[in-house]
Amino acid sequence: MTEIFKVDPLNPSTDILERCARILRSGGLVVFPTETVYGLGANAFNPASVRRVYEIKQRPLDNPLIVHISSFKQLELVVSEVPENVWKLIKAMWPGPLTIVLRKSQKVPDIVTAGLPKVGVRMPAHPVALKLIELADTPVVAPSANISGKPSPTIAEHVIQDLYGRVDAIIDTGETLLGIESTVVDLTSEPPTLIRAGPVSIEALEKLLGIRISVPAHVRGLKKETRVPRGRYPHYEPGIPLILIEADNYSDLGRLAEEVVKVAKKYLSTGHKIAIIASKETLQYYSSLSGIKLISLGSRNRLYEVAKNLFKVLRSLSSLNVDVAICEGFEEKGLGLAIMSRLREASRQNIIRVSTSTV
Repeated sequence: MTEIFKVDPLNPSTDILERCARILRSGGLVVFPTETVYGLGANAFNPASVRRVYEIKQRPLDNPLIVHISSFKQLELVVSEVPENVWKLIKAMWPGPLTIVLRKSQKVPDIVTAGLPKVGVRMPAHPVALKLIELADTPVVAPSANISGKPSPTIAEHVIQDLYGRVDAIIDTGETLLGIESTVVDLTSEPPTLIRAGPVSIEALEKLLGIRISVPAHVRGLKKETRVPRGRYPHYEPGIPLILIEADNYSDLGRLAEEVVKVAKKYLSTGHKIAIIASKETLQYYSSLSGIKLISLGSRNRLYEVAKNLFKVLRSLSSLNVDVAICEGFEEKGLGLAIMSRLREASRQNIIRVSTSTV
């Protein structure tokens, strides 16, 4: 039986959090909110509990987990050392949506890191997450609280759909703030390597570190890469085919919309039921199309809004009585990189690229 606790994120009940902390200490599993998405929490130092996380998520054992901490004291338990230049990044970005990969300590079980000598660790910027981890008095692994391959959960209802009856407790504080998972950067490599794009932009990281960061093509969602754990498995499956329309230049949104309309009419002419996922700025271009589901991700001038809505929209597609979705692309700057990497993965490389540049 899964217990569900509704908690005020700004004034959480200590009694409820202590109860959930006891579950973690005793080897149980607790779903809790972070500023990014909901996480499936287990004691990072309990191999049996960590194994349950893999099993419940149906997550392959060669896909490492991120360890969440509430203090620098816990950081010392998780990593073998923190290089001096890394402290600058930590002090600027934590608590926050940044996961840093460093050399792991002997205390971290191999099942957490899939046998790798390094570990991803972050300090979430959410009062409930921080207090829960503090009360549990142990670092906590917390991958997204969903079945692997599906879009990550941004509301408790998503968690209930996937994991109810499989976990001991769910802490419900409403919708998460950011809506996409943390940025992950590997600082054990030379140069540092982006493992996953997220709310902390590559530009911000490079400015703080004073060096360039490598961004492999698979991190941008441009190709599969079976040599790294994250590249081996599908992510963000929406449940129906998704076609992504990318532009080489997003200054001419009318041209982008023309291509979306063209593709939409092709599918409509063959009897398909379609959804169009658009930005607020382009909704007007699709008003002449009848028999479609039109969904706004938000404004291109507020990409944080687009990111926050992304997984919620992807999860909704399978319940809209449509059999294909067509989605506009976004400029790959700042948060746009994180948005586009996820849309490309969700599309399974079903991408149409259109030139909107003028000669």
